[in-house]
Amino acid sequence: MLFVILGVALILAHFAGIGPMAAWNWQPFGDLWKFALPFGLAVIWWGFADASGLTRRRAMEKDDARKAERQRRNVESLGLGGAKDKGGRRR
Repeated sequence: MLFVILGVALILAHFAGIGPMAAWNWQPFGDLWKFALPFGLAVIWWGFADASGLTRRRAMEKDDARKAERQRRNVESLGLGGAKDKGGRRR
């Protein structure tokens, strides 16, 4: 996502006339690669993240955290979440 944001920022800076991006041209063999590079890197990163299982692992961790929080809230709402001592036993 960072690469996509960077690419959009470069394009916006070009059209707004900000910094050196204002002088870049859109010719295929000119500076077009400077605009396309962040988007190409985003595609490569997303391909790597999907192939390595990083995306699925992060989604599973997020689901596990939501599940643990929901269980904690349910136990607390039932009045079973009493204070625990240092050994993890209920007082």
